[in-house]
Amino acid sequence: MVRKPAKSNAKADAKAVSTRKPNMREAILAAAEELFSTYGFNAVSVRDIAQTAGANPGSVTYHFKTKDGLLLEIYRRHCGPMNRRRSELLAAARRVRDLQDRLEAIVRAYVLPAFTSGSDLAGGGTRFTRLRAIMSAEGNEVVRKIIAQTFDDTSHAFIDAIHESLPHIPRTDLVWRGHFLLGALYYTLVTPERVSRLSRGSADGTDAGHAIEELVRATVAALQAAPLDPATPPPRKAPGVTQGRALT
Repeated sequence: MVRKPAKSNAKADAKAVSTRKPNMREAILAAAEELFSTYGFNAVSVRDIAQTAGANPGSVTYHFKTKDGLLLEIYRRHCGPMNRRRSELLAAARRVRDLQDRLEAIVRAYVLPAFTSGSDLAGGGTRFTRLRAIMSAEGNEVVRKIIAQTFDDTSHAFIDAIHESLPHIPRTDLVWRGHFLLGALYYTLVTPERVSRLSRGSADGTDAGHAIEELVRATVAALQAAPLDPATPPPRKAPGVTQGRALT
């Protein structure tokens, strides 16, 4: 549960805005990212963010207008560089002549930028990855719109490029398989220690280079799997099993 700060008044908030520190905007962004990645979007208030940043709520609204605007700015500052790097790598991958090598290059172009930076400011970093996973699972309509606005264009470009390399696989199947890649990417970045533990120390889950190649190999194999036979009916749902919420 997020601890609630003491109440403040409008005059104090206005005074804080007029005497704000030059780095207050960055402090607010860092505080919001930490709280959202720990508690989710719905459970965190503007007052919680202000308290963690050492600011007044008026400073938050001055810089970002609303909590929605603050979350959008967090996505922009991380995902702008990441999406640009993905687009650059995708353009290079599409020029590879051999279809197998091209497919591997396309998948690597998607995976690599998420690992490239250990910093939480350039698209990589476990904190923002954790935030993305929590935001996707939370099901908030505002969050869904921000995610779609931030990622859909890039995601369509990658799905189209993969389909060009695997034209015999229905695009819908490739959407599912790309969806699974996203889940694997989240989990690999957020819980690398699990690989080290389950391998009994023979693998290092924090080795980004090895993790990237394992993800690329596994994803390429999944993408190349034979499509489901449309004439075969889907398996019946087991009793008591409810449909879960998919990651966005």
